[in-house]
Amino acid sequence: MMEAVHFGAGNIGRGFIGETLAANGFKINFVDVNETIINALNQRGEYTITLAAPGEKKIHVDNVDGLNNAKDPEAVVKAIAQADLVTTAIGPKILPIIAPLIAQGLQARDAANNHQALDVIACENMIGGSQSLKKSVYEHLDDAGKTFVDTYVGFPNAAVDRIVPQQKHDDPLAVSVEDFKEWVVDESQMKNKDLKLKTVDYVPDLEPYIERKLFSVNTGHATTAYTGKYLGYTTIGDAIKDPKVFNQAKGALAETRSLLLSEFKNFDEKDLENYQNRVLQRFQNPYISDDISRVARTPIRKLGYDERFIRPIRELKERGLNYSVLMDTVGMMFHYVEPNDAEAVKLQAMLKDQPLVDVIKEVTGLKDAGLIDEVEASVKSKDR
Repeated sequence: MMEAVHFGAGNIGRGFIGETLAANGFKINFVDVNETIINALNQRGEYTITLAAPGEKKIHVDNVDGLNNAKDPEAVVKAIAQADLVTTAIGPKILPIIAPLIAQGLQARDAANNHQALDVIACENMIGGSQSLKKSVYEHLDDAGKTFVDTYVGFPNAAVDRIVPQQKHDDPLAVSVEDFKEWVVDESQMKNKDLKLKTVDYVPDLEPYIERKLFSVNTGHATTAYTGKYLGYTTIGDAIKDPKVFNQAKGALAETRSLLLSEFKNFDEKDLENYQNRVLQRFQNPYISDDISRVARTPIRKLGYDERFIRPIRELKERGLNYSVLMDTVGMMFHYVEPNDAEAVKLQAMLKDQPLVDVIKEVTGLKDAGLIDEVEASVKSKDR
């Protein structure tokens, strides 16, 4: 049986990546610092996934165990040394934190003369996740280690998409996920091209798929959240029922669709429209109750220069295309108030203590005076 080391035993790790690995015959070593989850994995060696869809189908996952990287890093190193695949689903900010441990595991492979090709795939909600992880790992390798990794280890970027809502269960391993899932891997960056997972797509160029997902699912979900919050809703399910919210999300996707069609000639307009309509249907899934506070969290990050709003606005302007709905949504984002979100609290404090234009420049990174003026006008238009 093949073995995988997966960093992140949370809902996405168990409910998406874990399910896919198990369906492909892997024994999975989940790595996490959550003692409750790790202990439960070791005690039971299995868990159940529920699909948030009609019939609520159950999926059984077995041949799993847990490794606590804080308490037993040596066990993680040993597992990496003999793994057939390494994956992550821990959040972009945590990748540099696990990089030293991955480096040690790869060094252990070298010391054991394990020359089996290995791929390390970061399944994160970010562009270039695996290559970013590779850069962090290389910071902890000497020249000999880098040579070994260059020869035998790939860090193929990936695009992943599955909505795993906030949830609470008596069983710490129970997890509910939507029935839709998409996992796309950049085949050109792989070392072990003979190991390909069923239900995972392998493509020669990942960029179109990354941007399609980012500017459809991420932009659409965030548009729904910030518009819904501005109009007084607390859940995505309630918000998307409001025609104002639905039309805002649909309008934002129409704008990002025009950008994707302009940038990538391999997209068919009708196929892309169908894809985005499916995205909107996923937000309307009555089996998923998602809090706006989860989807809208970290507004400063989401207002970033290369993030899901400012980047398409910049690129649409460069092409002379419309971005009015996206700009309108950005105006609402500056009014996002959530006491339990550190970034939301920080943003409102900045707006209180600094001139609006200075805050816009700082959080968006924009230098285009025209766009800065448009953001300012949008924010002011949302003042109550």
